[in-house]
Amino acid sequence: MRDTKESRLLLVLLIAVAFALITVDIRGGEDSPVDGARQAAATVFGPIEDGVSSAVDPVGNAISAVRASGDRHDRLAALEQENAALKAKLGSDDRGRSRLAQLDSMLKLAGEGQYGIKGAQVIGIGAAQGFSWTVTIDVGAHDGIRRDMTVLNGDGLVGRVTTVGPDSSTVLLASDPDFTVGTRMEAGDELGFASGQGDRPLRVELLNGKAEVKKGDRLVTFGSQADKPFVPGVPVGVVSRVDPSGGDLTRTLYVTPYVSFTKLDIVGVVVQGPEKDPRDTVLPDKPKPAPRPTVTVTVTPSAGAPEDGQAPQDGQAADGQVQPEQPEQ
Repeated sequence: MRDTKESRLLLVLLIAVAFALITVDIRGGEDSPVDGARQAAATVFGPIEDGVSSAVDPVGNAISAVRASGDRHDRLAALEQENAALKAKLGSDDRGRSRLAQLDSMLKLAGEGQYGIKGAQVIGIGAAQGFSWTVTIDVGAHDGIRRDMTVLNGDGLVGRVTTVGPDSSTVLLASDPDFTVGTRMEAGDELGFASGQGDRPLRVELLNGKAEVKKGDRLVTFGSQADKPFVPGVPVGVVSRVDPSGGDLTRTLYVTPYVSFTKLDIVGVVVQGPEKDPRDTVLPDKPKPAPRPTVTVTVTPSAGAPEDGQAPQDGQAADGQVQPEQPEQ
């Protein structure tokens, strides 16, 4: 149809008629005069509408399913992210609890020895100095760290500072073969020098070759002049073996260190020594020996055995066994 004045007038007329019918239908309600026409139209066009709907619904359902699947995927991804974050938090909390326990133990040791310490964390192992037993810690000159300061943790002597950078330092561990520290036996004045042997016990040479030493005795640091490189009283280890004294001027001991050098995390650098030697006060409490069970053995006489004070019967030995008769001569 061409766009003419008559066609426009016809379109306006049809729209006016449609609005009039809608108005009449709404006002009439159930008694609407156009209800019969609407039902007839429904009868004619209903099957066509159902067919089109049945053809179109699967497509719509598929689209809805895809959208719902996307939503489920998003929710699943969000839950997975939440679970991962929770696991990371739990792992971090476990590590935090472990570090807190190490810090508490170290502060207790420092308090008992009256050491002023600067806390640090091990951030590297085996620095570029070759095969030496060293670790790198995250404090340096900016934190007041200087060369030849004692390093400890909650268990005892860790080592000494050898190299200092602006924000990190290198610590030579007590297990290093080049490491040597003066020691003193617990509850005595026997002095010696402990040297590292890698992953083996420390080797200690006592100055007194006739010193009375036994397995289980404990050692602490003797200390250095001006507390450098070692402050006194830091626990070193426990005697695990004593070489026989052969009349030498010194006596050799082997000491298991308190510190596990393969599991270092939180350490402390002693930036201020104690006012007086703490002696043995920093050593941990000795473990109580486990009670040894007492075994009582009760002997029950065998059947037929003679009572005390009675001679065995004829043909019966003292142990209750019957002896064979001897043939007559």
